[in-house]
Amino acid sequence: MPFRVLRSSVNPPTPAPWSALLLIGALAGLTGCSLLPRSDSQEAPGAASAAIAESGPPAFDLQVHAPATVQETLERHLELQRFRHLPDLHANELQRLLGAADANARELLGTMGYFAPTITVEQTETPDSKGAPRAVVVTVQPGPQTRIANADLAFTGSAGGADGSSAVPSPDETSTQDASIRQQQRVQRNWSLQPGQPFTQSAWDAAKNDGLRQLQAHRHPTARIASSRAEIDADKHEARLSVTYEPGPPYRFGPLRVEGSQRYDPDGARRLARLPTGTVYDEAEMLDAQLRLANSGYYDAVFLTLDTEGTDPEAAPVVAQVREAKVQKLVFGPGFSTDSGARLSLEHIHNQMPGLGWRAVSKLALDRETHQGSSEWTDLPDNRGWRWFAGGELQRESTGDYDVNSSRLRAGRSKSTRHIDRNFFLQYDYANSQGLATNVQLPSDTSTALSVNYGWTGRYFNSLTAPTRGHGIAVALGLGTTLRPERDPFVRTLVRWQSFIPAGRVIDDAGTGRNARLALRAEAGAVLARDGAQIPLTQLFITGGDTTVRGYGYRSIGARTDKGQLYGGRYLAVGSVEWQRPIVYKGQMTDWESTLFVDAGAVGDKVGDLSPRVGVGAGVRWRSPVGPLQADLAYGVKTQELRLHLRLGFSF
Repeated sequence: MPFRVLRSSVNPPTPAPWSALLLIGALAGLTGCSLLPRSDSQEAPGAASAAIAESGPPAFDLQVHAPATVQETLERHLELQRFRHLPDLHANELQRLLGAADANARELLGTMGYFAPTITVEQTETPDSKGAPRAVVVTVQPGPQTRIANADLAFTGSAGGADGSSAVPSPDETSTQDASIRQQQRVQRNWSLQPGQPFTQSAWDAAKNDGLRQLQAHRHPTARIASSRAEIDADKHEARLSVTYEPGPPYRFGPLRVEGSQRYDPDGARRLARLPTGTVYDEAEMLDAQLRLANSGYYDAVFLTLDTEGTDPEAAPVVAQVREAKVQKLVFGPGFSTDSGARLSLEHIHNQMPGLGWRAVSKLALDRETHQGSSEWTDLPDNRGWRWFAGGELQRESTGDYDVNSSRLRAGRSKSTRHIDRNFFLQYDYANSQGLATNVQLPSDTSTALSVNYGWTGRYFNSLTAPTRGHGIAVALGLGTTLRPERDPFVRTLVRWQSFIPAGRVIDDAGTGRNARLALRAEAGAVLARDGAQIPLTQLFITGGDTTVRGYGYRSIGARTDKGQLYGGRYLAVGSVEWQRPIVYKGQMTDWESTLFVDAGAVGDKVGDLSPRVGVGAGVRWRSPVGPLQADLAYGVKTQELRLHLRLGFSF
């Protein structure tokens, strides 16, 4: 038997540290075996047998009487459940199953940290029952749950090298050893099973694997668990844990080797990936490089791996296995948003423009608010990461109480690194405004401008698709002059900021926890020019909607003319505070979160004209694979209206 614990409350329990240890080892082995692939021929008979068994009448009724903390697990995983509907189950066979039920229940309870249970298995004949002719009742008193007494973490081998030589290390080797020691100390500090916490098999496995992942994710990709041991004292209900990690040698990135490249230059892939060759191995850096290649549009599939077989750890090659995209592609995309209603788009992609060799993305888009045609051309980055780009756009859009026909041309250079995007460009704007009401005119119907612009965006979130902590800041600055109806210099600036701040931790019944947080957002913009300057409306500010001030319509907060008509203004201020909290349902952590928020925004032609519009509300978030799916119900304090806002994904 896996544990030497008594089956009756008459006799006192006996200690079973070695037996418990054997069980945990067996369970770990079974867990590993379950990961092995199975052929279809092996799975099909089991599935067929289960279907036949479920189709017949029950051979016996199974009842489990136990505390709620263990009842669901026992009801779901007891071996007796598999035989309840077995046809022609003889009494002798049922007795054999009942004899094994005690050991089976103890094994299940052991995985949850209960090593001294009292278990009673009773069978009753029920010939008059409409359900089953027999009833089996399993009564469980789990006893005290085992707690962690101590956890000992150790690391084998030399911290800095693979050979473990005793020669005097060089300054570089000393620095590497110190960095590895600091990493090992972080693993010890972050160890999840602390003294006093409940012991469960799943928590023990998770703690070991989490420590291993911390080593493998940075500097030591070949780290492994050399040994692990959990000693259970069933008398004292204590667990003493020990695990020894073998970090292996520290690795550095070597050259990127591209496999599967036919249409596109492999050197272009290296420049797109921007893998930091020569730096210490970091899994996040490699995944970022993989993401850059996948998002470049040149490849349908990308997979990066570090070659650790027979290579120099100081320059380990990174292998990029790619499946190239077609040179040309046509994409049709329907969509919907609560801001602009139904949307249709048609996109043509050409990855190698004749003559230039640049990538061109041309798009037609149509929704309730906007009709747009655009084309964006981009070159491959150079060895320093800078790339040329050029583009044009034609658009008809509702801006406040006006329809604005506009065009825009821009050309410049941009560079993206892991956290920072930079760009500078020359831009030409044309805007023609048409009032939606009769006899409504802006100060000038048509205006044009030429400007030089610089943009800087820093993203320091823990995830670019679904962040829970970190911050981002973006700054845009433009210096220009109007060209029509007359020349007037102007300065345009826009600053955006967002931050996620932990605000407590939510823990479910199994001990799984996630942070609640405050999401703070602010945005401020200004166009500085003389009062009579006719700035194109495309350079002015207007706000409201799903991503800015909820509770108000899309682009419904702006400046006002003398006749009360809404249009873009020269000054913008937006702020938001949102509390996001994970939802626990029936004692289990879910992928849903609840939110409470307050948004405020104002637009005016003068700072003194800024009058905030406030929206308050609540919503839910679902953590989908592509980012948070958000549904918010917001009340506009000024308009006294309720609005539903839907949005998918996160962007900054």
